[in-house]
Formats: sequence, structure tokens, C-alpha cells
Amino acid sequence: MKDDDLKDPLTGCILSAAFEVANTLGHGFLESVYQKALAHELVLAGLPVEREKAFKIIYKGTEIGTYVADMIVDGRVVVELKAVEALGPAHTAQCLNYLKAGDVKVGLLINFGLPRIEYRRLVL
Repeated sequence: MKDDDLKDPLTGCILSAAFEVANTLGHGFLESVYQKALAHELVLAGLPVEREKAFKIIYKGTEIGTYVADMIVDGRVVVELKAVEALGPAHTAQCLNYLKAGDVKVGLLINFGLPRIEYRRLVL
């Protein structure tokens, strides 16, 4: 983990849980498997988790769509999971859109698709 990630206890706890999941399961599973395992690990750590959190997109007072993030932890951190060969700009943009739609300031984009976990901490 990077030093900045350790300064925020909540993101540090989420990343520690993600590393535990990665070390236990390894790579190669579908994203949904990692989502369930990470949610379970976070609940074991005493953190409130909402899976498949829907955020309404409002344009000039009208709901025009919905984004569904993988999870939000403690109502403060959007967690978007991937199980891909590499994180790309589209993945980052997707997570940033969830932050904007949910009026959340911090997001974690976590990739379980490699032998070693890859993540990005995003802040609005």
C-alpha cells in the first residue's frame, strides 16, 4: 500500500481486506466472487457494506439513469471491483462517475485479475 492510503483508516482497512481476499482466493475467479468475498471480509471487520449500490443520475431535476457501483463502505467509500488483465482509463472513468453520481468523495478501484492485486484510490 502507498503511504497516502495508510493515512485514511477506512481505505486502509478496505485495502487490507482486499489483500486478504486476494491472498486467500488467488486470481482467476469472476468479479462477483471477489465482490461477495470482500463484502464478507468487510462485515467481519465490523464495517457497514452496501452491495450493488444504485446511484440516480439527475439532470435538471429529472432522473435520466442509474449507475450501480459494486459496493459502498460506511457510506463514504465507493468500491469498484474488476477481474481483468489491466486497469484502463475506462475503468477509472467509470469509478469517477460513480463518485459524482453518489456525491461520494473517495473511491477504490480494485483489480483481482492479476497474480498481484492492483488498485487505484480516486478522490474528487
